Amino acid sequence: MRRLTSDDEGDRRLVERVFARLDARLSRDVARPLALALSGGGDSIALLRLATEWAGARGRRLLALSVDHGLSPDSGRWNGFAEQAATAAGADWRGLRWDGDKPRTGLTAAARSARHRLIAEAARAAGARVVLFAHTADDIAEADLMRREGATLGRVREWSPSPVWPEGRGLMLLRPLLDEGREPLRDWLRGQGADWIEDPANADPRYGRSRARLALAGVTPQGTSEARGVSGAQGLRTVGDAAVEASRDIAARTLAAALVCVGGGATPPRGERLAALVRRLRAGEDFTATLCGARITAAGEAVTLVREAGEMARRGAEPLRLTPGVEAVWDGRFAFAAADAGWSVVAGRGRLSQLSDADRARLTPLTPQARAAWPVLVQDGAGGPVLAGAGVERRGLVAERLRLALDETTHEDDLISAPRWRNAMEPPISIDRHIQTGGPNGAADDRGPQ
Repeated sequence: MRRLTSDDEGDRRLVERVFARLDARLSRDVARPLALALSGGGDSIALLRLATEWAGARGRRLLALSVDHGLSPDSGRWNGFAEQAATAAGADWRGLRWDGDKPRTGLTAAARSARHRLIAEAARAAGARVVLFAHTADDIAEADLMRREGATLGRVREWSPSPVWPEGRGLMLLRPLLDEGREPLRDWLRGQGADWIEDPANADPRYGRSRARLALAGVTPQGTSEARGVSGAQGLRTVGDAAVEASRDIAARTLAAALVCVGGGATPPRGERLAALVRRLRAGEDFTATLCGARITAAGEAVTLVREAGEMARRGAEPLRLTPGVEAVWDGRFAFAAADAGWSVVAGRGRLSQLSDADRARLTPLTPQARAAWPVLVQDGAGGPVLAGAGVERRGLVAERLRLALDETTHEDDLISAPRWRNAMEPPISIDRHIQTGGPNGAADDRGPQ
């Protein structure tokens, strides 16, 4: 691939703008790779060419990841094209495939989730902490139109956590093209002599995204500050490993992020149920409610969020068998690692009375709900559950996840501190961490090659 040099002032400014956004978020001269989601469409090919040039100049290695959804007869050819484009640009490449049965309804959402899950797993396995996505200003305009027509899409942001959980834990997405238009990028590619894929599904009116694109044909989209950033309420804090305290004037998007993190799920709440909860908080009402797997208790000025243990019981949460040396996530809220075989993680509900007096004393600072939703360990051949096991460590994920969701991290360097593993003998209550501002996970991409 020839270097991105041009006598055209517009082309030069495009390269400078994108490089500035990458410089603002990413580290230089580090061994871990930078990942990139590569579909082979025009948007992603433009980002590939820009990112490989940036990476070469900044001492980084670029890993392009392409997903074959198996939904089009051309998908294998598209992946082959993506591999050739990545190799020609000087990037590493890995192909991923969505195998298994496909749903008859909700296929677009399922494919979007599978794509993000596969990319997150591959990026983490390679040691990457950031994945580049090629969303543009046109995507913002299309999503805005779809929301006005009733769709429940999240808002795409330049810097946001992976929307899949727990596969995307600790992984951020960076979208450096959000202020760029789709057609100007293609004009730039033509000047570079580059090819790309045009997916016929992007013009198929059976799909909501395609209908929005057709409706906006001829409209020049503009990026919006609302899509690029969020404003959240001050005063949100985590308490220990799994509880959150909030103020009554908490912003809706901040509350949504806290609820999904405390509940351990993957999808933040939206719509009227979230709006009604915010209204009750603002009105000063004392109440207890459940949303998104979290229990919200408002009493006076105190607003506390903990995992709803009753919902865990209704779902029939299965024990998590630990494999020696392999990190495993339980209930979306805790990561465990065991040195030896024979350990499983289960919920405390129904087992607390079997704990030793010392273990029950360690749980005393927790509320009854939090105790019931707390993880305990059982060992093959042992008499009963315990809080701690020899060679078993745990890591609370709620504070770590909130830190990413609420924009407390602004740069790749913020993501590389060693995780706080604890010997399970330690008490479950730790020093509070204050979370500043932000909103829930950004929207996922539901498009074909762009």
